[in-house]
Formats: sequence, structure tokens, C-alpha cells
Amino acid sequence: MFNYSESPMALTISFNKLIEQYENFTNSDDELTAKRAKRILQIGKDIPVLREGFTDVSILETYKDEIHYILQDSFSPILTHNEIKAASVPFEDVVFNSSERFKKIIQAAGNQFKLKIKNMPEDDFYIIACSVILNFCYGYNLNFKRPFLYEIPDANGILRYYKILYNADFTEIIPSENAPKITEDDYNLLLDNFDNIDLWKEKFPPNSYTYKGFVISNIFDVTDDQSISNVKSSLISEKKVNDEKFTKDFQEIFRSLFGIKDLRVGFSSYNKEENSFERIFGDEIESFLLDKTDSSKCHDVLCDASYTRLLEKNKFLAISDVDEKYTLSNCKVPQLNIFKRQGIKSVLLAPIAVDSNLFGILEIVSNKPKILNSINANKLVDVMPFIVSAVKRSKREEDNLIEAVIQQECTSIHPSVHWKFKKEAKRFVYELEKGNQATFNKVAFKNVYPLYGQIDIKGSSEARNWATKEDLTVQLKALRSILKAALKIEDLPIYQHYIYQIDVYLESIKNQFQVDSEQQISEFLQNDIKLVLEHLDKLDSLKESIESYYQGIHNELNIVYQSRKKYDDTISMINKQMAALLDKKQEEAQLMYPHYFERFKTDGVEHNMYIGESISKEDNFNQIYLYNLRLWQLQVMCEMENAYYQIQPNYPVKLDVASMILVFSQPLSISFRMDEKQFDVDGTYNARYEIVKKRVDKAFIKGTNKRVTDKGKISIIYSQKQDEIEYLRYIKFLQAKKYLDTDVEIVELQDLQAVTGLKAIRVSILYHKTPEDKVFYTYEDLMKEIRT
Repeated sequence: MFNYSESPMALTISFNKLIEQYENFTNSDDELTAKRAKRILQIGKDIPVLREGFTDVSILETYKDEIHYILQDSFSPILTHNEIKAASVPFEDVVFNSSERFKKIIQAAGNQFKLKIKNMPEDDFYIIACSVILNFCYGYNLNFKRPFLYEIPDANGILRYYKILYNADFTEIIPSENAPKITEDDYNLLLDNFDNIDLWKEKFPPNSYTYKGFVISNIFDVTDDQSISNVKSSLISEKKVNDEKFTKDFQEIFRSLFGIKDLRVGFSSYNKEENSFERIFGDEIESFLLDKTDSSKCHDVLCDASYTRLLEKNKFLAISDVDEKYTLSNCKVPQLNIFKRQGIKSVLLAPIAVDSNLFGILEIVSNKPKILNSINANKLVDVMPFIVSAVKRSKREEDNLIEAVIQQECTSIHPSVHWKFKKEAKRFVYELEKGNQATFNKVAFKNVYPLYGQIDIKGSSEARNWATKEDLTVQLKALRSILKAALKIEDLPIYQHYIYQIDVYLESIKNQFQVDSEQQISEFLQNDIKLVLEHLDKLDSLKESIESYYQGIHNELNIVYQSRKKYDDTISMINKQMAALLDKKQEEAQLMYPHYFERFKTDGVEHNMYIGESISKEDNFNQIYLYNLRLWQLQVMCEMENAYYQIQPNYPVKLDVASMILVFSQPLSISFRMDEKQFDVDGTYNARYEIVKKRVDKAFIKGTNKRVTDKGKISIIYSQKQDEIEYLRYIKFLQAKKYLDTDVEIVELQDLQAVTGLKAIRVSILYHKTPEDKVFYTYEDLMKEIRT
């Protein structure tokens, strides 16, 4: 019969307590009162089940006329069309003897609607029932009350909220013979154990008490208050504004608040720097001011009067009839044009602002005229503080996200060392708050081991020079063709001079292209040729040739930018994809042991790592973590080379790469340089490491003119014998895993400026054509496979 299968109380419906009240009225001086009391007592006598109690709800229907008569004093016929009222069983959905207004509300909800208490916590029902027993039977004053609600749609489908208040005057709770007696110690124990259901069941076994009676539910329409509360709850929830469910729920809340079924809600964010409106990130929340655009200048979507009212005075703007206003304005008001185009008939625009600082515009629209207006706009007054607070918070989160992106992309502080910056920042703020002059102290880490590696694009300078020469040759030949045609029309010596100059430049490109050649030619094109073309463009016979020439010129750079674009795009793609792969691999490495990591994009990708106890902030650093990171670095460099050559055929320009690792066996100290926003090594001795890092990839093998780095090989630069032994072990391991070939060579390097005694281990990398390929290739074999 009832919703809850398990309860400390056996529920029975009874009118005994109510009928008892009438025993005092049988001898009333008021004849009508006495007569009525006798009649009710007689009903109780004739139908004893009404006093004894029952669990079969069909009895309510069997004796509905008698029950109606018994309850008539509690349900005034005069107020039945005004009051929302019913008799019911507490915490259950059993309702009887309803007022006429309540019946009409249920009828309007439709035949499919089933009445159910909205926020009855089913998991807590047992304990709440126990709390009722403590109050009724033992006199404790436990305040467990919380508002219970019905959610009932009206005839238009708008959800309305009704608060239920119980009158329990006609209720009795009777302990059974076996019900445990609750002591003061029991009560104190229960106070601190609300979630311990087993304890509550021990003190209040199922059905150990009998509930006998009924309650009168006094029901009140609290739609406005609940809608405001729902707005507040939605805005402080963790759901994002561009979450589809959030947007749908939020729209339903406003429909309830205004009582309008077809109401829609939108939002336009305000960009103060650009004085423009912008669509919120994500696609779920609409912007009716922007319609199909992502952003627009404020004056492009608002007339001057509306701009002043919304942006300067921060006041609501109501347009009750868009079509009427559109006609009166002669189609000249921008926001009316925008709304009419979307079929919107009435609009409320509400500025979200704090102290004249505008965050955006809340847009509420309907496809019916007059339904939104300056009168019901006042319904927004109570919800605006919550909306303002939420938008302010959202704006702050967005700003923080943008700042995080800027830090990530521009001035990144690696998570492994963030704790020390945070510690220093806290000290800095603390000093400021005490009124002291604060300075941000140097952030440094002592005794850390460096690791450096790079995957460098081989011959990048030569490739760029070739691309530059190709573009310049194409542009100069096109110009020479135009000038020769012009010479036939106007036999001017100046044209001959320019043709001669172009031939000189073409010869220099072919045989003597130098560092400043590109700049000289660019100045010639900009200063001399530009004026000639402006003159020649007036000649009809040359217009087509000149137009064709300009079609091949880049709009912003004013040069032919075809081969160079392919080169630049290739470099960009290589750097982006190699950096992304390294970043992903780094996430795994950080889980092994935290360490500092940074990478740089040049003609290739370089990376620095530092590992040591002072960075990890833990006392558990062991050199095994250093050895592990060195092996990880060597393995990842091989994987990056493999990944590169698998996607190399997709690049516009086919370039080669060469990988190198620099081993430095001594720990050093690093500190953050505020001016350059990066870490540098400290001390004169440690500076040697930076010198080697900058010069070593250009070093030659001793006694040869061959660079130490070479395509198809990985080069490991070192100076100590112990490092050689260590890395030969790693190489042997990676040979077993088919990462490296067997052609290991150890070479000495020619001395660099201020650096002597360097050696290198060089070994060929084994490649796969695809990630799924099980065949291993040397670089030469791979190139043959790719090109066949």
C-alpha cells in the first residue's frame, strides 16, 4: 500500500483522534455544534474501522462520504476554491478529501500525472521516521524538518512548485510491547550517528511502533520562491554553463518563474576591451543578440538609446512587441532587425553588472507578442543577484583559464617546481600584508642532475635558402616578362635598366646567393619595381599580366611565398608533432619520479630536464631515478625518430632529422631568472654545461669534416668514462628491444671554444614504416622503402 517497504512504524489510517475531539462538543450550548458532534460520533460507532484504523486504501473510497462529513470542519466549503488542501498520510503520496482547488490543479496536470513528493529523501526515510518517534513518544525536540514539495505541471505544461505543511494534531504513535525503551544514553548516541542505519534499526526495529491517524496537508504555491531557489542552486552547481543539461534545466526554471511555455534564455558576454558582445564558449547556450555570429561590436547590434540604457545605465530593456516597434522604426533599429529575423516577438534584456562593470547581457525571448514586458521584467529583480554572482565567478574562472593558457604557452612554470614558487609567493604576500617592503627572492634548486636532448632538423638552413631562391626566381622571372612586354609598348631605357638588374639578381641567386641577397632583392622589388607596376597597370594590354603577377604575391608579405611557405609549414608541423609526442611521454615520466622539464621549438625540438631531491621536495631521492630517467630519455628519443619518419611522407618538404643527448655527470644548481622567465645554471663551473649545450651539435668528429650528429643515428655526448659504461649498458638493452642497431661507434670530438675532451657514442636507430609494422629498418633501408 505505502511507498516504503521498511519502516519503524506500521502505518494505519485512522480518524480516532479527530473523532475524540467531538466527544467534548456533544453537550455544547450551540445546538448545531452538538448535533454535528453526535452525528460524527455515530459514524465512528457505525463504522468502527474508521477509529480502529486500516491499511487498505480502498476503504477511503468506500466511506468517502462519511469521511468527507467527518472532515468538513477542517475543510471549509466556503474556502474550498481558494485553499490548496488535502488529508493524507505523512511522507506518502496517499491523498484524500482534497479541496476543489487542489482537485483542479491535479486535473490540469493531465491523466498521466502521478502525484509524488519531490524531495522526500528515500534513503533517509527510516531515520526521519525514528526522529518523529523520538519527538512524539519521548519528548525530544529534534529539528529534522525540511520543506517537502510537489512538482505539478499546469495546463500549459509549465512546472509549478507547491510546498506541503503537515498538521499532525490527529496523529498518535504507539510503541509495541517489544519496542526497546530509548534511554538518554541511546539518544545521545543517536545524535552523532545519523548515517548509521544499523544503529537506528537496533534502537527502532522495523514495525516496532504503530502510526495511527492522518495529517492535513496545507499546500501553498511557492513557484516564484522555488524558481529563485532553483536559479541559485543551478548557478552554484559544478555544471558548466555550456553543458546541455544545465542549459535545458535553466530554461525550464525561467519558464516556471514567468509562467511562459515557449520562453527561451540566451546570453551575450561583454568584451570591454573591444566594446563588443561575444558568444559564450560552447554551442549549447544561445545568443539572440548575436544570432548566427560569434561576436559583434555593441553599436552594430544595439541602437544608441538601447546602448545607453543597457551598457551605461545598466537597466533592463523590455520590448513587448518586436513587430510593432520594427514597423515604427522604419526597420532602422539593429536589435529589432536581428530579433525579427529570428521570429522573436517579445524580449527582455537584462545587463549583468557590478558597480557599472558589465559582464554580459541576459536575454529572455518569446515567440508571442506582449507576453514579455516591463511589468513582468520585475520578476528578474530577485534572481539577478545570483545570476550576477554566477557570471562574475564564471568570468573569473574564464580569466584564470586564459591566464593558465598564457602561462602554459608563454611563461610556463612546470608543476614539479610550482610548489616552491607558491611558497615564495605566500611569503611575499605575507610580508606585504604586514606592511613590510617585500621582494621576491630567487627561486633556486641545488644539487640537481641535468639531462639535455634534441631532435634537430638536418640541413634546415640549406632547405630554407633553396626555398627562398625558388620564390625569388619565380617572382623575378615574372617581372622580367612584364618589363619586356612593356618595352615593346614604350621603348624606355629605364625598362632596359630594370631588366638588366633582374638578370644580375637571377645570376646571383644561381651562383652567388649570400646572406644579404634576399634583403637586397626585396628592397629592389619594394622601392623600384612597385612604382613601375603602378605605372604599367594603366596600360590595358598589360593589365592581365600584372593581375596574374599579383595573384601569385602574398597579400601581407608582398612577395612570392610558395616554396618558403611549404618549408615554414613543414618546420611548424614537425615542431608541433614532435613537441606533442614528447609532452605526452613526459606525463608518464613524471609518474616515475617528479622532475623539472622544459622544451623549446627551434629548427626541431630541444628539451631540458633536472632531477634531484631539492625539486621533488621529498627525502627519497636515489640515483636509481636518475639512471631510470636517462634510459627513458634515450628510449623516447628513438621513439620520436620513429614517429617522425612514419609521418615524414605527409610533410610538404621532406627533411631529415638527427637526435642527440648530452650527458653531464656532475650535479649543479639552477635558479629562475625573472628577466628571461626561465631557469639557468648557477656558478662559473656549471656554466660550462650551458656552453657545451649551445655548441656541441655543430661539433665535428676529430680528424674529419663530419658532424657528430647525423641522420639515422643517435649521438650521446659525454666526457667521463663512467658515463660511457652506463650508456653502453642502455644501448645493449635497447638493442635487445630492437630500438637500436649493432653498429656502435665511439668517437672523439674536435675541441670547441673553451671545451675539450668530449667524446660521443653513435649508433643507428631501427625504424618501422608504420606503428603496426613488425619489420625493422636502418635509415638507408627505410628511405628505399618509402621511395619505392
